[in-house]
Amino acid sequence: MRTSLVAATCALASVLSAGAQQPAPTPPAPTPPAPTPAFPAAPPGPTVMVLKAARVFDGRSDRMIENGVVIVEGSRIREVGASLAIPAQATALDLGDATILAGFIDSHTHLTDESSESWLADFYEGLRRPVPEKAIIATAFARKVLDAGFTTVRDVGAGDSIDVGLRNAINRGLALGPRMLVAREALGATGGHCDRNGFPPGTFGAEPGVEKGIIHGAAEARQAVRLNVKYGADVIKTCASGGVLSLNDDVSSQQLTDEELAAIADEAHRLGKKTAAHSHGDLAARAAARAGIDSIEHGSFLTDETFAVMKSKGTYFVPTLLAGDWTGGKAEKFPPAIAAKARAALAARSDAFRRALKGGVRIAFGTDSGVSVHGINAQEFNLMVELGMSPAAALRSAGQAAADLLGLGDRIGTLEKGKEADIIAVPGDPLKNVRATERVFFVMKAGRILRYSPR
Repeated sequence: MRTSLVAATCALASVLSAGAQQPAPTPPAPTPPAPTPAFPAAPPGPTVMVLKAARVFDGRSDRMIENGVVIVEGSRIREVGASLAIPAQATALDLGDATILAGFIDSHTHLTDESSESWLADFYEGLRRPVPEKAIIATAFARKVLDAGFTTVRDVGAGDSIDVGLRNAINRGLALGPRMLVAREALGATGGHCDRNGFPPGTFGAEPGVEKGIIHGAAEARQAVRLNVKYGADVIKTCASGGVLSLNDDVSSQQLTDEELAAIADEAHRLGKKTAAHSHGDLAARAAARAGIDSIEHGSFLTDETFAVMKSKGTYFVPTLLAGDWTGGKAEKFPPAIAAKARAALAARSDAFRRALKGGVRIAFGTDSGVSVHGINAQEFNLMVELGMSPAAALRSAGQAAADLLGLGDRIGTLEKGKEADIIAVPGDPLKNVRATERVFFVMKAGRILRYSPR
């Protein structure tokens, strides 16, 4: 054993000694730096994509462009026309027997909530869910609306700034959804549609004040507008009349004074924000239009006199016909006080819409999505057409008309050079069958394809 250990030690020493006598390997020569170019390399240009289809509806007239082509460069539209040449190096996508349109705009949504077939279950779950859970659920609602072809929405009222957070997450690419203009807390009167009514005192804690949008007088109306803008609102929403889904108010009564409505409109406009007034009631809508509110929502009981005031003031009408179907058409799911109002509003809404059409009032597309389930927003088109609007005018109500109402008419709403590449496609010809709008299979927002289901 000792002899073996000595032999091994001697052998190891011999190897180390031999290694020490060998010269160290020569290190590799350093790679010379690349020569500096005389001019910095140009960054890669924006990608060019060409969309082709049997038809393009650019939203600027009633006509279709046959053999339509839309050329997109980066996030913007470069060119729109018939049988345009495909630029070199462009990626081409032929959508076949389809119609390409500008992404739809819904001027009245609530992406932070959604009704089910049970009013009681909705109320109970709403009390139980913490704010973070509501925010996560809202991302799913936003994706459903985007997939339905709505690339921009005006979201008119949400609690806990969930709408602000959802908008910001979409803008940062953390969630997929439409471009959002948000309102935060809707402004209203104590006991009115924007307040929780129909419950004993103290049920929900202290009475809400200006921080939650409940105002008393013109001074508080201005303060509520300022607070909403401070915390992220893009638009100011107010409840001028009673509502259908509130338990304990008259759906047609005016709930804010003329002075309060004027203060809301004036302060919002001074801060560069547009305004929307929930109003089923006729006198409330007339007062809101005279005060300078930019759009009247719902308008179930509006008369010719009020529509004449709206036309003279340039006030938009956002009819939300789909909400009527999902309230008055499903009245049995509500408590009796709500069911009676829902039926009355549904019975009156069709006549009001026809009056608005006849009176030449500007109409912008809006659904009240959230009262109905999200993702079926395009059903509003067929309801409008059934009540006398032409398919082309219905499409434009969710295009240029809605874009102008939102103050985005120079960016979205039509397919034309320089505008955002918000582009959708539907099968067939929606001017011949407007329900084709309910079968969107391609969605591009700001030049990015976010949905494509080849047929």
